[in-house]
Amino acid sequence: MIPVAGDWRATLRGSGYRLTPQRELILRAVDDLGHATPDEVLARVREQSSAVNVSTVYRTLEVLEQLGLVRHAHLSDRAPTYHSVRDHEHFHLVCRNCHRVTSVAPEVITSLGERLRDEHGFVVDVGHLTIFGHCVDCPTPKPTPPSSQEHPDDQH
Repeated sequence: MIPVAGDWRATLRGSGYRLTPQRELILRAVDDLGHATPDEVLARVREQSSAVNVSTVYRTLEVLEQLGLVRHAHLSDRAPTYHSVRDHEHFHLVCRNCHRVTSVAPEVITSLGERLRDEHGFVVDVGHLTIFGHCVDCPTPKPTPPSSQEHPDDQH
């Protein structure tokens, strides 16, 4: 479900942007998908309109993020993942084994945030924070030994 209808429409109009069917479809897709890459948003939008292209999705996501209607995070080494801001502020845990993404309330790292502010003069942007690791149910990844061709001692 997208944010309260008047809120996001008023945000767009109040910032000088027109309310277009494409923007509405893209915002609804982000909201429905939860966490989605631009390509996933495009696929969802194309279920309703084949007239929207990938550049429209990228430009619209940028505008929606500038207006504070969506946020992005890097949950992989691929394209950023967008999510709606209608839900609570959160950060992400990503399992490198099963790729599960878990949304976590920012209060979990309150003491770390305070310490970073006090000791380093740094304020954490929790909405863009992603922590990689592995689920306790997933086997711990074993490091792969370098091949003999890559080992520096084997060079002649």
